[in-house]
Amino acid sequence: MTTNTTSGASGTSSAIPSGSRASTRGLLLFAALAGPFFYLSSVVQALARDGFDIRVHPLSQLATGDLGWVQVLTFVVAGAGGVALATGYRRVRPQGVGRRAVPVLVALFGAAFVIAGLFPMDPRNGFPAGAPSGAVALSWHAIVHTSAAAASFVALAAACIVLVIREIRARRVASSLGHGAVALVLLLPMSPTESSVQIALTGAVAFAWVTVMAIRLRAAA
Repeated sequence: MTTNTTSGASGTSSAIPSGSRASTRGLLLFAALAGPFFYLSSVVQALARDGFDIRVHPLSQLATGDLGWVQVLTFVVAGAGGVALATGYRRVRPQGVGRRAVPVLVALFGAAFVIAGLFPMDPRNGFPAGAPSGAVALSWHAIVHTSAAAASFVALAAACIVLVIREIRARRVASSLGHGAVALVLLLPMSPTESSVQIALTGAVAFAWVTVMAIRLRAAA
């Protein structure tokens, strides 16, 4: 069996069987597009659906109402992109610090994001039309959603922390600082008054990281 050996942006050699190289690159392309897809879909929905206000309603709330299935699907596809990144990382970076922990943590991020999509929030704060005008007691599926969303960010932050250690040991300061900054953003406490905006920005940072990592790994595959 022939293998493809390269040295990628992280400076660690990878050897991928030639038969799986194309599938690895395909997975990483899917991962790179997951974040842009999530935010493009969310922005279009936010603009198209009456009553949605990002200052009040988190993007997750788009999964409620008659058209909620669109955001549910958006969550599932984006989360699958995280799992694809984990698979690609495991194949391209089979050695060094984090070779086992990073793909597991990134896979947990993706899987938790899928779960968050499959268990939507409750209608509240006037959205969708006909929803109570204020906050409501959380249903069981809203609790699952909130817990899964929080777990996804924590898992990705943990992956970034492992990568900080990996990059420091390899004396790549700029890269270690980048991973550390992402971890810090993901672990910031939620604002009690601006949580919907903060969640959207935190998610943007998370998926920007996913896109950058997928592009770098694909270049090394």
